[in-house]
Amino acid sequence: MNAVTPPAELSGLEQLRAAFDPERPERAPGIGKTLGFTAIEIEEGRVVFGGHPDESVYNPIGTVHGGYAATLLDSAVGCAVHSALKAGQGYTTLELKVAYHRPMTKNTGPVRAEGRVVQLGRRAAFAEGRLVDERGRLYATATSTLLVFER
Repeated sequence: MNAVTPPAELSGLEQLRAAFDPERPERAPGIGKTLGFTAIEIEEGRVVFGGHPDESVYNPIGTVHGGYAATLLDSAVGCAVHSALKAGQGYTTLELKVAYHRPMTKNTGPVRAEGRVVQLGRRAAFAEGRLVDERGRLYATATSTLLVFER
């Protein structure tokens, strides 16, 4: 198994657990390595990613770039759907909407992006996500529509 093409005979939940196995960090997807975040909870229909934003993800005005929050949320909602797929199924994001509630800085500390499946159908899935800090303060929310297909 590699991070790019998980075996189709595994369920989505099994694929994610293998990709984020702490004993095999080389399998983790590249975007998490690039932005310094990883899956910290994986269960069917729910995934949580954790990260700690720093100056490496700043925008020119001196706060964390909105793309950092969007990427964590996109990963959380997409993987929440992935975790609920049967063996042989795949998905792709059709739409992601992110609302930003407050800015992040290097002083924000660790954040958690939690994604949950709202509904999973044969052809489409809907998921929502929240990005919060350790004290539960809300930084961003997301909703996503995803296409489900046979691989």
